Order: sequence, then C-alpha cells, then structure tokens
Amino acid sequence: MSSGTEAGGSAAGAGARAAGGHRYAISHYPDVPAVEQRLHRLVHSPLRALPPEALARYEAWYERHAGASKALAAEAEQYIPGGVQHNLALNEPWPLAVRAAEGAYLTDLDGNRYIDFLQAGGPTVLGSNYAPVREKVLELLASCGPVTGMLHEYEVKLARLIHDFMPAVQRFRMLGSGTEGVMAAVRAARAYTGKQHIVKIGGAYHGWSDQVVYGLRIPGTGSLEATGIPAGALERTHELAPGDGDALGALLDKLEQDGGTAAVIVEPVGPESGTHPAAPGYNAHVRELCDRHGALLVFDEVVTGFRLGMGGAQGYFGVTPDLTVFGKCVAGGYPAAGGVGGRQQVMDVFAGGLTAAGQRVFVGGTLSANPLSCAAGYHALAEMDRTGAPARAGAAGDRLRAGLEALIAARDLPYVTYNFGSIVHLHTSGVLHLTLDDPDFFAELGPRRDMLGHMSTAFAAEGVITLAGSRLYTSMADTDEVVDEALAAFARVFAQVA
Repeated sequence: MSSGTEAGGSAAGAGARAAGGHRYAISHYPDVPAVEQRLHRLVHSPLRALPPEALARYEAWYERHAGASKALAAEAEQYIPGGVQHNLALNEPWPLAVRAAEGAYLTDLDGNRYIDFLQAGGPTVLGSNYAPVREKVLELLASCGPVTGMLHEYEVKLARLIHDFMPAVQRFRMLGSGTEGVMAAVRAARAYTGKQHIVKIGGAYHGWSDQVVYGLRIPGTGSLEATGIPAGALERTHELAPGDGDALGALLDKLEQDGGTAAVIVEPVGPESGTHPAAPGYNAHVRELCDRHGALLVFDEVVTGFRLGMGGAQGYFGVTPDLTVFGKCVAGGYPAAGGVGGRQQVMDVFAGGLTAAGQRVFVGGTLSANPLSCAAGYHALAEMDRTGAPARAGAAGDRLRAGLEALIAARDLPYVTYNFGSIVHLHTSGVLHLTLDDPDFFAELGPRRDMLGHMSTAFAAEGVITLAGSRLYTSMADTDEVVDEALAAFARVFAQVA
C-alpha cells in the first residue's frame, strides 16, 4: 500500500504558507499511521459503553427537561417521514427542536442551552447567526428580496472573491447544494474528457445523487445504501480503500482498457472529513496519477473549503484540482449553498443561456445563485478573511482535542481523538472503522452503532451537540471558556463509562 507520503510529505507545510499568506486552521497535521493504529485497537477492543443505569438517567433528563421538543417531534412524525428532515439531527430519544442559534450556542424550545459543535454540518465558521452578515442580508432583502431570476451584482462579487482565495477556481457555477455540485462536476468531467468511469474513495459521502451513493460511511460497502437506485446508475462508479495509492494506480490502468476514467473525486483530508484520515502526501500522489491517465482530479471541499483556511484544503496541501465542489460554507450557512468551480477550459462546458443548447453540459436551478445566498456568502467569506476565523476556529479545535486526549488518558479509555484544525474527531465505538472482511462485522455493527447513538444522546443531555457523537466542528465563537465548558461535559459522560 502506498499513500504517497514521501512524495508530498512537506506539501501541507508549504501549502500552509501559500495562497497569499492566508492563515490556515491546521497547526499540526495528525500523525496518520499512529491514528490508524489507535483506531485499529479501538475496533478490536471490547466496547467501553455507558451502562444501562446511566442511559436511564439521561432518558429521564429528556423526560424532565425536553418536553416541548418531545411534543413537536410527535407531531412531526405525523407529517414527515421518520419525523426528521435532516440526516444530521439528533433523534434519540427524540429530536431536539431548536428555537435560537447564536454564536457558540443553541437553545431549544424548553430553554435548554447547548454548545453547538454541529454548526449546521460545518459551514458557520464565524459561529451561528453572525450579526454582521445577518445585517447585510437584511439590507439585501429590504432592497431586492431573496430572488429575481436575473443577474445580480453579488453573483459576480462572490465568484470573484472565491477566485481570489482559490486561484484554481477560474470560473464558478453556483448551485443549490453540495449534492448538485458533485452531480455537475461528474457531468462536466465526462463531457470534457469523453470518458465515463468515476472513482471515489470508500467511506466518503459526496451527496445523494444516483451515481455516488456507493461505499458510504464504511469502506467496502458498495451499493449497500443504494435502495431505489437502478444498478445501471452505478455501473461506472468505482470505490477504493482509503489511502491506497497503489490500488488507485492499478484501477486507473485497468479502466484505460474500458474507455478510461473521467474523474477521481476525493475529500482532501480523507473520507467523511477525515474519519479515515489521508496522509499528507496522498493528494499530490492522486494528482500525479490523474495527470498520467488523463482523468480530472475533483476535490470535494464542501466541508474543508474555507473551514481549513480561505485557500481551502487545496491551498493548505499545495495541490491544484481541476474541479472543486462547494457547499455549506459558500453561502455562510444561509440556504441554497453549493456549486462547482475550476479550470476555465473545463468550466466552459457549463456556458449558459438559451442559445447554448446542444453545446453545453446542462445544469440548472431556479434559486441557484439567488441574491440572498450570494450576498450572504460574499459577506461571510469577507468576514472570515478579515477576522481570521478559520485559524481561530482551528485553535479552538486544538484546545478541544488536547482536552479530550487528556480525559481519555485519565480514564484509560480506548477512544480516539484527533483534529484537522476545527474538524475534531472523537471515535468511541469504532463503528465507522469496521471492515467487511472481518468475520464478526455484522455481529459488531449493531452494538457499536447503538453505542454511538447513546454517546451522542449523553453528550446532548450534558449540554453539547455533536455530529452523530463522533465529529465536532468548532467555530470562531468557541472561546477558551466555551471549550472548557464542553470538556467538563465530556468528563461527566466519560466518568460513567463502564
């Protein structure tokens, strides 16, 4: 197995000083081999879970303190499939209904306040409902309204600003979500190269379009979650184990005999925002392989774009993708956030207008690039640059990770924590690191998945909202006091572990 570490081991450090001097969130890149060893031990260790009596106490807390959320959740089940619209929503024992979001905190319908490490899935690096951006959005709404269907100056201002931060984004097409950005990138790659095959890394989530619902969350699971998707939609999608550069080279060689590869799509820090962390030189190695085989390199920067720094992961690593997929952060947490950008020659396949029929890759969206989203994105990115928000959020992530490490060591727990700046990982059950070739895979899957849900529930009852109990996004609003408050909550949970 080769991850290309030697070929690009210093790329991260060089990238951190690049891109016009912008500051990056990662002060120290994780020791990937050491992290992988700890994750291996976690998966092969007995579960260190909350005992039934602790879970009962937390369930009683919800009954006493979250009654309004419970009532709304019961009503939601009558009208919404499964009772929730958002895949990231906490749903054990029932979803918490949020009334207010401000800075580092969420407040629910019952008045309970929580430290917000979900941050809407990652886009609000400034913190939730950041007032200077909100004021600009209100000005726009008063003068223009949210959508016109016509060209607006903020479309141009946002595209130009993104290009200034990420020079590889010579042209930018704004869409409504990261899922749409991936759909457009795949379509453009196939049109530009004339090739059909797409390669993704196992465990990565690139949205819910038919062609990429493959190998989600746990590498090697293939079409396990592709219910309702015709088999033909995935015929030219291929999944590889995380970090295996040699296997990628062999696959690209093989696909040359069947028309070739249009694109290799990667999350630069590894699948699921680094749940399976990428070695520092991996992206440079993938870049070399794509060049050798005439495939486009697509960076999925839905999370890392601007969160790792204003130059994104591509600026940090010093690796230039052909196409970059955006989402979430491109509108600063406001709706209709997503798009794709990249080399002019590739992006020109999207040339729009009624007269371009038959000469372009067709994409659309009535609300794409609406004035509200573009204004919010422009002012959010400008404020992030002005305040140094990515680096400040990264410093909070460093403090949180260091504190978690100390708590884990003090109680001799097998849990694993590491961070890419403001993207903090906390793995307690190891469910996302199970492998299908383990004969105990299905026996372990249920209990480890359940434990992850229980930990997420406990964290919330102690006042901390996480992404599924295993990922925490910090923001500029997370002061030392906020982080220390969160660490005290984690300590209370860990103290009850059997």
